Amino acid sequence: MEYGIAIVAVFLLLIAYVILQETRAQMHWRKLVAEGNVDAVRQLLEDEVERWHTERVPKGVPALLWHGIQTVELIDVRPDAARLNCSAEAEYQLVQGRRVETSSPLAEAKKITMKLADMVLYEVPNVKLARVQIDVYTSFRDEVGHSEPRCILSTIVERKDVEDLDWEGITPEEFVARTRGRFAVSGNGAVHPVEPLPWEGGATAADTSPGKQEG
Repeated sequence: MEYGIAIVAVFLLLIAYVILQETRAQMHWRKLVAEGNVDAVRQLLEDEVERWHTERVPKGVPALLWHGIQTVELIDVRPDAARLNCSAEAEYQLVQGRRVETSSPLAEAKKITMKLADMVLYEVPNVKLARVQIDVYTSFRDEVGHSEPRCILSTIVERKDVEDLDWEGITPEEFVARTRGRFAVSGNGAVHPVEPLPWEGGATAADTSPGKQEG
């Protein structure tokens, strides 16, 4: 009986120690972020992005939307802001033996932008950014068939502009309109590339396409 009580006591002490260490770690990160430590903000964001890359599709989230989230790359970080890019693909369905586009890359880009803004602003532990810039890319083919990623939607989301937002009640189209996202569509509905919005952190648009990092 005494041995059992001792084992339980040791087990409880171990749990208390783990909780204490975790609490200290969280307080340490929060202190660094509050001091404006860019390296700390970057590390916390990179850890979260890496988790998204490996996490299975969350319940209730469309697979295509989550696939876009898993292409996210962290481009630049400031004490109160971050810039990310990602990729969007059209959605297709098989109709009478033919693949029919049911959602354009731009429509998917708007969904990804809204979801990613919510995640970055409100779900990254110990980080509370004032703004996030999201640039969404898709592939365009030139005259000889070469594929190149080009930006089709660039959005800067300010926390102050979405603090009272009904995230469940607003559509991705309304969200992008509210946050003044940049995109271009011709009269026939064709999506065209756009230049990403200027980033105060500094690299040029040519340096921020998917697969390239700002240095």
